[in-house]
Amino acid sequence: MRIRKDVFENEENQIILTAKISDALAHPLRIKILKYILISNSQRTPVHNKDLVEFFDYSQSTISQHVKKLIDADILHVRKKDNFSEYYVNIGIMGKYIDMLKKLEL
Repeated sequence: MRIRKDVFENEENQIILTAKISDALAHPLRIKILKYILISNSQRTPVHNKDLVEFFDYSQSTISQHVKKLIDADILHVRKKDNFSEYYVNIGIMGKYIDMLKKLEL
């Protein structure tokens, strides 16, 4: 059976989004950071970089690199408040990601 090329062309943007998010989640620490922020967001507790450094006991630069990867993939939103950045999970993009993964099931 041959698969038509247009099957993939119609979903190109979703495929790119899925790859981008999957790449960002390809490190265990980033998944842990995402989970920490998601739990904190559900409790209406703001999350700052210092909170992540204290909780995960990694250097500030290591945490920042991982958070940047999540931000670049649009998994996290950043809100500036005073001199701090607060992190929030982009629920909408995560919903799209989960939906796309479900479509991959046969």
